[in-house]
Amino acid sequence: MTDQTQPIRARDLGLDFSGATGALNAITDVPGVAVGLRTIIETEPRPGREKLVRTGVTAILPHADAPSPRPVWAGINRFNGNGEMTGSHWIEDGGYFVGPVLITNTHAVGMAHHAAVKWMLGRYPETYGADKPLWLMPVVAETYDGLLNDINGQPIGEADVFAALDNAAGGPVAEGNTGGGTGMIAYEFKGGTGTASRRVEIDGRAGTVGVLVQANFGIRDWLTVLGAPVGRHLRENLLFGKTGERGSIIVVIATDLPLLPHQLKRLARRGGLGIGRTGTMGGNGSGDIFLAFSVANARDLPHQAPGFANLEMLNDERIDQVYEAAVQAVEEAVLNAMVAARPMGGSKWDRAHVAAIDHAELVEVLGRYGRLRTE
Repeated sequence: MTDQTQPIRARDLGLDFSGATGALNAITDVPGVAVGLRTIIETEPRPGREKLVRTGVTAILPHADAPSPRPVWAGINRFNGNGEMTGSHWIEDGGYFVGPVLITNTHAVGMAHHAAVKWMLGRYPETYGADKPLWLMPVVAETYDGLLNDINGQPIGEADVFAALDNAAGGPVAEGNTGGGTGMIAYEFKGGTGTASRRVEIDGRAGTVGVLVQANFGIRDWLTVLGAPVGRHLRENLLFGKTGERGSIIVVIATDLPLLPHQLKRLARRGGLGIGRTGTMGGNGSGDIFLAFSVANARDLPHQAPGFANLEMLNDERIDQVYEAAVQAVEEAVLNAMVAARPMGGSKWDRAHVAAIDHAELVEVLGRYGRLRTE
């Protein structure tokens, strides 16, 4: 599933996060959810181009091992809408989606959408055969990596999308400069892919909330870590000056708790609180788009299902734990992306060098504010 090892995460630095994580502290703690990554980092420009390719694709598959397509109930929310997530209108109206969720760069949405349709046709020929005129509506989201990547060269191809989808599996998820997050920037440090999870127990029943983010947002002045104004202290390697925020974030929240679309829409909204804990105010140029889905209430495609369905639903009076878990996991996933990221840029083909957050400096600042574990 992963295309690099993941040695350092925010908890490894002693950050005092709240909540109990799943076994992997990743979206893959949610049963049946798999993640695949295709990372492209090149050291010389392609023929006829003047910038380097540093980009990729992240694939999230609900019910990854199911022999046939399985709809999942879902909800969406946007905090600031300068971005794209395909299929969102049907999620808003129908309350579900079918197939993978892909995250890539802004100018690769079309290719990812095209390739996802082709992949689904190939994977499920008995469902989407030539004599079965069913429609497919992939979910593809994006953030902009044009400072570090030759985005206008449109380097993502069909094979790259297939690689992310075919490599999807459970287990640890490589963070930082991986998948769709390869060329992304967060709070003027290197950003990228991050994940986290939380366990909850409601009336004696255990559940998991898992999150994956593609973090490409924020300016240094806003950066807040566990309530400490870290951005005020870490002032080197600034990128944007007074030009304002340049970037976006995609948040995907998965759970195995039985939530229905109206509840998942509200859960997705909590993505805004999670990223807000890291300091962002949602700048005008940012696309902050959130998707939540549940693998509970598994069912066949609607045209194959009976006329009536019996669905389980969590009592709304018990849902606050789920909201809290999502907010905590989103916050930690963003910081995991930044802690895992490595510096990028600075070559003769780049306009900038993007530094990674310095672990020792981060720990020193958080120590001053009492935000490290003491046990």
